[in-house]
Amino acid sequence: MGKFEIKDNFYLNGAKYQVISGSIHYFRVVPEYWRDRLLKLKAMGCNTVETYIPWNFHEPNRGEFNFSGDHDVCEFVRIAQELGLWVIIRPSPYICAEWEFGGFPAWLLAEDGMRFRCNYGPYMKEFLAYFDELLPRLAPLQITHGGPIIMMQVENEYGSYGDDKEYLTALRDGMIARGIDVPLVTSDGPEHDMLLCGQVDGVFQTGNFGSHTKERFAYMKEMGITPLMCMEYWCGWFDHWGCGKHAHTDAASSAKDFGDALDLGHINIYMFHGGTSFGLMNGSNYYDRLTPDVTSYDYDALLTEDGRITEKYNLFKAEIEKRNGPAPVIDIPEIPRRAYGEAVRVASQPLCQLLTRRESVRNVCPMSMERLGQNYGYTLYATVLTNEAELRKIQLVGANDRAVILLDGVIIATLYDHDLQKAHHFETPVPVKKGAVLEILVENMGRVNYSFKLEHQRKGIDSGVVINDHQKFGWDMFICDESVMASLQPAGQTDAKAPAAHTLTFTVDEKADTWLALPGWGKGTVILNGFCLGRFWEIGPQQRLYIPAPLLREGENTLLIVETEGKTGQAFLLDEPDLG
Repeated sequence: MGKFEIKDNFYLNGAKYQVISGSIHYFRVVPEYWRDRLLKLKAMGCNTVETYIPWNFHEPNRGEFNFSGDHDVCEFVRIAQELGLWVIIRPSPYICAEWEFGGFPAWLLAEDGMRFRCNYGPYMKEFLAYFDELLPRLAPLQITHGGPIIMMQVENEYGSYGDDKEYLTALRDGMIARGIDVPLVTSDGPEHDMLLCGQVDGVFQTGNFGSHTKERFAYMKEMGITPLMCMEYWCGWFDHWGCGKHAHTDAASSAKDFGDALDLGHINIYMFHGGTSFGLMNGSNYYDRLTPDVTSYDYDALLTEDGRITEKYNLFKAEIEKRNGPAPVIDIPEIPRRAYGEAVRVASQPLCQLLTRRESVRNVCPMSMERLGQNYGYTLYATVLTNEAELRKIQLVGANDRAVILLDGVIIATLYDHDLQKAHHFETPVPVKKGAVLEILVENMGRVNYSFKLEHQRKGIDSGVVINDHQKFGWDMFICDESVMASLQPAGQTDAKAPAAHTLTFTVDEKADTWLALPGWGKGTVILNGFCLGRFWEIGPQQRLYIPAPLLREGENTLLIVETEGKTGQAFLLDEPDLG
């Protein structure tokens, strides 16, 4: 059994110890590649790995827990220990991390009045029940029990959100009561209010920043924080759809600030390896408008999205070696890349046709995704028009995030973000035949993962639909989440300018990493062999979806593409990324 202590410095089994860590999110890397990424971390000279634990990844529905396969965080920790790495775990209910809803489960939003990150009874009850499942799994992996975990985080950047000390105390005490006995930490921006609001007795404070290390550490020291640690040294940044180009930071400048941190204290590189927000788990930000993040979480990190070593990696490694001598020499086989050519479209069918054959929920008023028991994806709302001669305007009240509106199977409007919050006036009134079918396909683009808007993230239509000057009552609602998409079986061929599902196939002779390019397609979601790869959107910057080799099959592979703009194009499996 060992011991990790925080006093005037960090001490490992009684000796001073410098934490040199890198972030790898196990939930953004297929488990077959965990060892590869961890070996590359060690080969750079790091001695510790850090990861968040997203609540919604492990409890997708209330009381339904998953800690196996690609959800087996304990196995990730055990591999790190086997490789001689220490581990920092950040299991707080909220993680941010550009992850859907900052890690909160969507089902929390089904309850009216739910409040987050404060001492609100229903919220506290739910996250403590989650802790009852999670923390007993982690407790045996602490250094005090022979494992590699040396620190755990209580809350994440809480000083940028609130100041409820009762809540922070309950988090701290809840972790201790469930067997956590390693040092507890928080992380906040190195600013006065952030540090004071995020502070809780008995919990060590760290800072999050990406530049000006000397100044940031000096300010933290002025605030009485010692020893000094940067829990998130942002060596890159993330991309959102429509941002223009893939984020890049100056590698030499980033490495210099990293070296300053090594001279002054302790550091965790965020991200050492970013990976991929597979599925529909990308987060969003919202300031003056909604900015959902792309599927790739490459982050301009030290390893690329597929784990390749970068110039930045070598510069950071050199900074460590200047101070600590040569890093371990480890033979790590390179993971091959392959191009498999064109995927052939074998069937296409209008999406609404496929969905309306499934079981619906019937209600007088439209219901949000969360009230329907749906977490992610699309929701189709359908009704019959019997009283309208024309459509002059339409308003979706309480709707998020993007809606494609169809009349008798033809797209008549597409509304996004701000446009959903106001009445949409048709330039030319749209004629309506009695008995016409109005369909509204609403997409959850990724719940906000940062700021006070966390509590306003219901998706779909949460209130009503106003047509011309009256509310429309009587709706059938159809769920289209990842599991539904994976089960769709398009038949025939269609080139209708409407949302559609398409089946494509390609052949793999030998499995390797590859990238899916979709020239000519508009916007949508891709399912590969039943696994949701993520989203694509022609506006970029990301132009290709990463496919790790373990997701492929030797022989025939199947792509199911849900496309919402009524566009079709070609599909190619290529041997290099294009992040824009």
